[in-house]
Amino acid sequence: MSRRYDCADPDQRATGLREAGATIRRGDLIVLPTDTVYGIAADAFSSPGIAKLLAAKGRGREMPVPVMVGAPSTLHGLVSRFPENGWDLVDAFWPGALTIVARHQPSLQWDIGDARGTVALRMPLHPVAIELLTATGPLGVTSANKVGQAAPVTASEAQDQLGTLVDVYLDGGQTVDAVPSTIVDLTGDAPRLLREGALTFEEIAKVAANLTR
Repeated sequence: MSRRYDCADPDQRATGLREAGATIRRGDLIVLPTDTVYGIAADAFSSPGIAKLLAAKGRGREMPVPVMVGAPSTLHGLVSRFPENGWDLVDAFWPGALTIVARHQPSLQWDIGDARGTVALRMPLHPVAIELLTATGPLGVTSANKVGQAAPVTASEAQDQLGTLVDVYLDGGQTVDAVPSTIVDLTGDAPRLLREGALTFEEIAKVAANLTR
């Protein structure tokens, strides 16, 4: 049976975060609020957990699961050949609605889908998400909806779609912005905009002057 915790209540928030952490550690799924939409999450280093996440969404391995982190410093252990303008983007837009695609460390023991040596990374601007990520470490997180349905902006919308496939729902109220994150690819010679979302091309280009589409 799924459990849901109202994070506006301090006692429920503390209990919910504790239960969410335990759920993640045993390889099961949670839903958490972010600054864009609600996300479904599993331990990024748990192959069974990521497989459950993809199955819950009805999504194949050809769309790898993005990874959320609780601090920019976490990148040092996750990425390789990270360009200087990548750090400029992190400084300017993290925490926030910028997802960065980078090459991950070859030594990492994870299976986030058919990522071909890359990973999409984001640090969300939401206190509940940050507190959880600080406790658990990197999480595989993607929007908490079934494929083909709308991304949820409330915990109720996520629960309506995913039901008992998720063990713990952290209810942080309605999300501030229903627009998904902007995605920038840093694996090539110049940063490339893959998806324009909450941040515009012009906003990113102010920091990464050689940005392409």
